[in-house]
Amino acid sequence: MHAKEQVERRQIDESNIDHVLKLPDFIHIESDCVHVYQMVLHEGETNYLLRVFVNICKTPALVITAYKTSKLSKYENYIR
Repeated sequence: MHAKEQVERRQIDESNIDHVLKLPDFIHIESDCVHVYQMVLHEGETNYLLRVFVNICKTPALVITAYKTSKLSKYENYIR
């Protein structure tokens, strides 16, 4: 429930979250159970990195949180 509230507050389209989970540009392994699915989104003139944190140890996997950032250079080691 907490993740859904964050997604709504951050105005992230749920279809974008579904898309990054199905076809991520890159998956960063944060820990054994937490993987970060990432994708660069193009919205108008701006590129954003959508990061979706998922607990893969849960069945089914559980989205912990998601956010988008325009600071792609901060994550350049995690973009492919």
